[in-house]
Amino acid sequence: MKILFIDKIHSYLKNELEKLNYKCDTCYKLSKVEIEQKIHKYHGVILRSRIKIDKQLINKAINLKFIARAGSGLENIDTKYAEEKNIKCYNAAEGNRQAVAEHALGMILSLFNNLNIANQEVRNGIWNREKNRGVEISGKTIGIIGYGNNGSALANLLEGFKVNILTYDKYLKSYKYSSTMQDIFEKADILSLHIPLTEETHYLIDNTYINKFKKPIYIINTARGKCIKTSDLIKNLKSGKVRGACLDVLENENTSFEKLETKTHFNYLTQNKNIILSPHIAGWTKESKRKIAEILLEKIKNN
Repeated sequence: MKILFIDKIHSYLKNELEKLNYKCDTCYKLSKVEIEQKIHKYHGVILRSRIKIDKQLINKAINLKFIARAGSGLENIDTKYAEEKNIKCYNAAEGNRQAVAEHALGMILSLFNNLNIANQEVRNGIWNREKNRGVEISGKTIGIIGYGNNGSALANLLEGFKVNILTYDKYLKSYKYSSTMQDIFEKADILSLHIPLTEETHYLIDNTYINKFKKPIYIINTARGKCIKTSDLIKNLKSGKVRGACLDVLENENTSFEKLETKTHFNYLTQNKNIILSPHIAGWTKESKRKIAEILLEKIKNN
């Protein structure tokens, strides 16, 4: 079986596949058009997010048996059409769940305790204790939307913080801390998103959604940038309905997540002290890189 690596993945995966007599080729710099010209030779594709696996590419992949993404989301893959062509689609959400959860927790603790601000002030010779008095997460109510790998991992971490945990996942029937959205709207102090980007979740968090919350809230987004309508987020930050935000992902990232397509609203986000930003690195740890490779190996072996 021949496998094409479109993006760089932990070397463990390629090495182990070759030990199992898979023929592995790499094309880290080839364009989508160039990949389309050679994809017919391969039975498997492994990638992150550099190119879209759309209907056009799938039609040229006449021997393809599987598509494996080294990450969680599959929005850059036309999974429905792939399934129609009997091509299996794998992700490795199990591999970075702990990393995503730790990142989300770290962001909200940093925001609550003014760590980013205080760090810069001390570096500039400012020693201001009272101004940087923090807020405890203990006793707060957090609403976790999406209780898959990442949402459940965050809930597990929060158990030691004496936080009231409410979870909602419309696709699950029975799960820990199960609640209703109405209950979350009524009680939540913090909202954390752990949902895929779909037609349904695109701009899910808009002005209407935010104003359903009874109390002013903090928002954590380690899911996908386009789940939040940034202009509406800013509107509610200005009004005080949103007290702060921890954003690992932004609406205007390009599809590969490697850069921002535009910097619309970017100046406001960077200048607001109640916002913490990171460049889509929740889940991006040394440990998760290896775990993702291990998980994909097992899924490919069982293909």
